Amino acid sequence: MSQIKKIAVIGAGYWGENLVRVFHEIGVLYAVCDAKRENLDKIQKTYKIPHIFSQWPDVINSPEVDAVVIAAPAITHYEITRACLLNGKDVFVEKPLALHGQEARELKNMAEQKQKILMVDHLLHYHPAIVKLKEFITQGVLGKLQYIYSNRLNIGKLRSEENILWSFAPHDVSVILSLAGRMPKRVMAEGEAYLQEGIYDTTITHLSFSDRLKAHIYVSWLHPYKEQRLVVIGTKAMAVFDDVQPQEKLCVYPHKIEWINQSPVADKAQKQVIPFQEKEPLMQACQHFLDCLQTRQQPLTDAEEAIRVLTVLEQAQANLDQGKR
Repeated sequence: MSQIKKIAVIGAGYWGENLVRVFHEIGVLYAVCDAKRENLDKIQKTYKIPHIFSQWPDVINSPEVDAVVIAAPAITHYEITRACLLNGKDVFVEKPLALHGQEARELKNMAEQKQKILMVDHLLHYHPAIVKLKEFITQGVLGKLQYIYSNRLNIGKLRSEENILWSFAPHDVSVILSLAGRMPKRVMAEGEAYLQEGIYDTTITHLSFSDRLKAHIYVSWLHPYKEQRLVVIGTKAMAVFDDVQPQEKLCVYPHKIEWINQSPVADKAQKQVIPFQEKEPLMQACQHFLDCLQTRQQPLTDAEEAIRVLTVLEQAQANLDQGKR
């Protein structure tokens, strides 16, 4: 890099701690901010951060900070991101960019006016397996896409400030929109709140695209085991990305359907394990952000991409609310 950037991370909790680690490893971490003293003490003990803050306005008012990474609760993302942009800081923010599309569009316009980088951490875009899968789709290896589904299931980490749709689904919505290459014509969703009134614990979101492409996203934090699986069905082959598996994360199944006596018969083929270079997705995303700071090019997961995801989430949430009524 021509110039080392000074990065401040706001939020040192569950995910913020990972961001602190990565930016520290890269060698650009300047400051960490968290309202909880125990989080700061834990971080400081491990990484010996040069500067510690307990209030986020102190971070964005610091002339030494070049860019801010936001891993605070989702409900604060709009307020903090807006303040950062107004103070001339580039921003890397955890998903979602905001809780309302109108707020996200305001942030996008502000970033453009201020000529600042605004990147959202839709992490799966930086996973080497997803990069390889997108290459296969572009090259026509899978043929015409017919349907896509994703399962993101686990037991725990329960939240009270956001439901499972907003906590788990953004990554999968983002990837499915990218694989489809277009927005859906229709969004439907259903779910249920078992633990807390009004906070959905499980949802299924259905997306209908043009040209008969369908997709669904099943998310839950009330599930007996962890599952993170994306399945893509095409006319030539089928692909499975299973992020929980320690090996064989990406496989292609070149199954074919033969017509025998006017009846469809499955001709099953041996699965093909697709190799890819092992790289930590979060490290790739953070490095991409730093590259954008240097080149001033728009990030892969910029505000416009975040707005597309928010549009789907808002439509799904409206469907959930309508069903509840």
